[in-house]
Amino acid sequence: DICVFDLDPSRDDPDVLRAAALRLRDLLHELGLASWVKTSGSKGFHIVVPIDGKTDIDVVARFANAVGTLFVSLAPDRLTQEFSKVDRRGRIYVDTARNGYSATFAAAYTVRARRGAPVSAPCTWEEIEREEVHPGTFTVRNMPDRIAKIGDVWADMRRRGRSLKRPLEKLRRIRLTHTSRASG
Repeated sequence: DICVFDLDPSRDDPDVLRAAALRLRDLLHELGLASWVKTSGSKGFHIVVPIDGKTDIDVVARFANAVGTLFVSLAPDRLTQEFSKVDRRGRIYVDTARNGYSATFAAAYTVRARRGAPVSAPCTWEEIEREEVHPGTFTVRNMPDRIAKIGDVWADMRRRGRSLKRPLEKLRRIRLTHTSRASG
């Protein structure tokens, strides 16, 4: 019932990571999909698109990979889909494999096994835009206060699930336009 894009940076460059997250949000919006963001509890961000719950997992996985491929093609000097860290050459890994059968990713509000007990926490796009939230912003120490102050920013996400039928059609048109521009 969700499609996940995991942005995993090779190096600590908050401006480049933030720009990539916002550009992916904009691409998904262009496809007609709302997206939500959360810290990964590690170095990156997870961008999540709620799906209608009726779309086959293979369709979601192919869609995520196609969006990832298009996204990387827009900034190949900063983004990659290379799994091997040595082949990333400092670029942000756009991981779409989280959408395959039996794949996992850190659930919202999961405490990660890292120094400082970071939490994979939902945040808002506005917080990302204002540079208020970074991948390591939330920990077990500050999450209770955050939830008490603003609540769960993902509370209505599940009600916003959509079919991928129209976004797949838009993606196909965008890819055709992008391919014809690149070759011509």
